[in-house]
Amino acid sequence: MQLAHIPLDQLNISALNMRHGKRAPDISDILPSVRARGVLVPLLVRLNGQPETFEIVAGRRRYFAAKSLADERGEGDPLPCAIMEDGDDADALEASLIENLARLHPDEVSQWETFSRLVRQGRTVPDIAATFGITDLKVKRILALGDLLPKIREAYRREEIDAETVRHLTMASKAQQKDWLALCADPDQYAPRGFQLKQWLFGGQSIPTKVALFAIEEYPGLITSDLFGEDSYFADADLFWQKQNEAIAARRDTYLNDGWSEVVLLEPGQYFHAWDHEKTPKKKGGKVFIAVTYRGEVECHEGWLSHKQVRRAREGGEQEETAAKPPRPELTGPMQNYVDLHRHAAVRAAMLDHPAVALRLVVAHAVTGSGLWQVRPEPQRAVNETVTASLAGCKAEAAFGKKAARSVGPARITG
Repeated sequence: MQLAHIPLDQLNISALNMRHGKRAPDISDILPSVRARGVLVPLLVRLNGQPETFEIVAGRRRYFAAKSLADERGEGDPLPCAIMEDGDDADALEASLIENLARLHPDEVSQWETFSRLVRQGRTVPDIAATFGITDLKVKRILALGDLLPKIREAYRREEIDAETVRHLTMASKAQQKDWLALCADPDQYAPRGFQLKQWLFGGQSIPTKVALFAIEEYPGLITSDLFGEDSYFADADLFWQKQNEAIAARRDTYLNDGWSEVVLLEPGQYFHAWDHEKTPKKKGGKVFIAVTYRGEVECHEGWLSHKQVRRAREGGEQEETAAKPPRPELTGPMQNYVDLHRHAAVRAAMLDHPAVALRLVVAHAVTGSGLWQVRPEPQRAVNETVTASLAGCKAEAAFGKKAARSVGPARITG
């Protein structure tokens, strides 16, 4: 690489510059310095195929500042330039992006455009990560934007779509993305966003791979990766359940071979209620209860007997002291979940109509340092399909969705 001073009329912006084709940059912060001392840091340029003509790979703002100064004075001084070797487009792209990242992080879509061009030039994900001092996962997250339809990417660039929604859309098929765009464009439809979008994509049953009892390598179906959440999901729920049930049966056989008197497999979605049972060791007839949630999570409760079975054993000669029976809750787990979610939906919808009351509550908690005041995502989730279906028809939930959509501005994508 050689250094030279090149006249302004022999310089132009390279197509490899990541900001090529965009409007002239804001140079108000560097113009006084250039006016007083000129351009001190060399521009990075290369020959563009024509004699004595060079493309600016990095240094676009310095170039525009020098042009502005030349217009003021009627003449311009040659600019210091570092001339790159021919034929290395990937290095040129890296140089452009590195300079811009050092000054101001561009939007993620611009990063994706540059990273994808580097990949086409032969750069690997670790190469790109090492060049810019970021993790491999960060590079993969940016490249995942390439799975989005152009309309969605552009809407994200314009901040019409939030980051969580885009994160879930990277897991959607092209057909699902088109369906989602159609919902956005229809004024009579509600396009799900955030967590609701995730449920919509997976048909209300998003099963993460971390719940599998079997080895992931044994699953022959498609696995969808959530690069932003560092998790992945089974795309085919039926195939997952086939493999999961086989693994559960194998786990049950293992317990029986280990000497447990009985292994009870609860119905899917049925909770194991510890208050209705008593801890009992294996040698005294304790059983194993296997509970499976609708999301595929498996819990094995080892060494339990129902209170009724314990009493029968004691009446037959057992001399152990009778343990106090824990009080049974008034509501079952699913019913309590149903009540909590519908109560929350009703209160949330009502608060939107009384923003002054909501604001006073927030300020009061913040000023007094109340432990009830915190900012976090809503943690409540439906525990089974029945509660999910009931929320789908909940008037308060629908009203909140419409009001929230109006409060954040335009929610439709057209064009």
